[in-house]
Amino acid sequence: MTSLTPYAGDDPAQRASDADRDRVAAVLAEALATGRLTSIEHADRLDATYSAVTIGDLIPLVKDLPEASHPPAVPSAERHRVSAVFSKIIRGGRWVAGRHTELSSVFGALIVDLSDAVLPGREVTLELNSFCGKLIVTVPANARVVDEGSALFSKRLVTGGSGDGDGPLIRVTGNARFGKIVVYRGTRR
Repeated sequence: MTSLTPYAGDDPAQRASDADRDRVAAVLAEALATGRLTSIEHADRLDATYSAVTIGDLIPLVKDLPEASHPPAVPSAERHRVSAVFSKIIRGGRWVAGRHTELSSVFGALIVDLSDAVLPGREVTLELNSFCGKLIVTVPANARVVDEGSALFSKRLVTGGSGDGDGPLIRVTGNARFGKIVVYRGTRR
């Protein structure tokens, strides 16, 4: 990987840090923006980036790409927001969530499936806010879910407990007011 100077001389067996993964994610984001990668290639490589254990796992992901011309001040995978206001929105399939993903519903319905989403890192915060609306979120089956939110005259059901396996930790924050928030692991059929 000649274009990424942070890895010049690094031992490929050395464990990768979150900062290393974020630098690779920045290169991938610029490659997507400039048309060097398709959205599917970007999602696949970003998934592999945040699953990488060593520097050697990261090198092939950007070896064929030029270095990012301007590193972002805030990593592109940091925040993501989806809102449903007086409407119904369904988000699923392969998409890139942020480390802090805010989902809000105001007099609407927002249904989000994170089962196939690319989660940037081992810990993701979902800020769920519902006012007179409905929010239903599916998290990966191996996720560990921690509920830190609140409710007022609402239904709030967050399942998942400590999870089994080595999946991501998902912190659920935010509040429901006169609405409904449901979070569950796996696929509901």
